[in-house]
Amino acid sequence: MIQKPKGTADILPGQVEIWQYIESTAREILHNYRFFEIRTPMFESFELFSRGVGETTDVITKEMYDFYDKGDRHIALKPEGTAPIARAFVENKLYAPEEVKPYKVYYMGPMFRYERPQSGRQRQFNQLGVEVFGGENAATDVETIALAIDILQALGVSNYKLVINSLGSEESRQTYRQALIDYLEPYYDQLSEDSQTRLHQNPLRVLDSKDPKDIEIVEGAPSILDALSEDSKERFQLVQELLTRLKIPFEIDANMVRGLDYYQETIFEIMTDAKDFGAQSTIVGGGNYDGLVNELSDGKQSVPGFGFAIGIERLILLMQAQGVDLPESHPLDVYVVNFGEEASKYATQITQRVRHAGFSCDRDFFDRKAKKQFKEADKLGADLVITIGDQEITDNQIQVKNMSSGKQESFSFEDLTADFSKIYEKMK
Repeated sequence: MIQKPKGTADILPGQVEIWQYIESTAREILHNYRFFEIRTPMFESFELFSRGVGETTDVITKEMYDFYDKGDRHIALKPEGTAPIARAFVENKLYAPEEVKPYKVYYMGPMFRYERPQSGRQRQFNQLGVEVFGGENAATDVETIALAIDILQALGVSNYKLVINSLGSEESRQTYRQALIDYLEPYYDQLSEDSQTRLHQNPLRVLDSKDPKDIEIVEGAPSILDALSEDSKERFQLVQELLTRLKIPFEIDANMVRGLDYYQETIFEIMTDAKDFGAQSTIVGGGNYDGLVNELSDGKQSVPGFGFAIGIERLILLMQAQGVDLPESHPLDVYVVNFGEEASKYATQITQRVRHAGFSCDRDFFDRKAKKQFKEADKLGADLVITIGDQEITDNQIQVKNMSSGKQESFSFEDLTADFSKIYEKMK
């Protein structure tokens, strides 16, 4: 028997409804914020990610699904959404119309990383993300953070916290990078193997290590906030002020970094302490990436960016752990009970007329006994049941019953199919 690949999941009816609810809720809020959907290819050139994400990141060195195609092109399944959208922004010259700045887009879809599958983490996983190009200020940072929080609140998520930090400009990062190397080098033999590798390649990633000894060592490391330029300090201070004005609580974690190299200035994560949530506590992560467009355009364009991504699988686990109530999905308005060959033909006409009137409708296809058909209608939660058999056809009196109240009336076939919305209203 052929089975699905390890680290993937089938999302079945009965499960997919929560996905649809998340997507529709998010789309409504994104519309209010004036974000527009963008869709990029499932695979891109390997170089896009090696240049954009960073050659020394775990994504590139350990997790990338990449291959050479029949034209000997180095291709990668996309492991994250920001670099492809930045590529599309540059390639399609979306920076050109000055009047549309900032340029705000969102995406929903699968990403791919070769990781050890666990709760909330798959090799094919799904993200909801946003990107804002051209808004180089604290107001853009805060509006985008507020958007993430609004989405979580609209979905009924609670018990989360916002954590922020600033990585400063590229110049600030380089200054801090050397200071961090100077601090960590005396501890080299005590660092984990991963951190030893990262020390000179990407020392900021040592701050993000989950190894207990590494965590203990970096507690005494210099703070990146002390290395910020005056402009970066002012921007980060304004971020804090605007969050306070919006009454959005936050914490500052000077050791927080993001796993991708393109981040600068403001970064943030939204975390949860919910029990039974799984292996990952971060459900939203993002920040500023001022240098990404410049890198992907070979220095021809310099447009700041800010965005975030929400892991849908993690979000669903959190909603389930917190017992979030979901609205009823796919409610059934009408079920057509029918008996006999001729009645089945009428039932085909009736179901289509009911659907064309704007109502959901289902019917029996197997000529089952009345009791089983009514039981099925009740199981499906039908509001109304239409009953048609030989006697109803002869009398031209088709029965319509309200399953909740028990109210029942008869209608001619012509009246029933002429304008069902009037009959539905009368029977409700």
